[in-house]
Amino acid sequence: MKNKTKVWFKAAGIRAIKTMAQTAVATIGVAAVMQDVNWLAVASASLLAGVLSVLTSIAGLPEVEE
Repeated sequence: MKNKTKVWFKAAGIRAIKTMAQTAVATIGVAAVMQDVNWLAVASASLLAGVLSVLTSIAGLPEVEE
């Protein structure tokens, strides 16, 4: 059981990091077109996306078999 928990946290963490990176790239891209990157907004949106990713992962991860 302990190993399964470790695998879940690793998988959820990887997903959250990927989601945060995607959000940051999208936010920076939109801001760059508008000629003004608000780094606080980029960080805030990325952090929120990461938290939501982890919360969504609670419902289940295909990488971690039941």
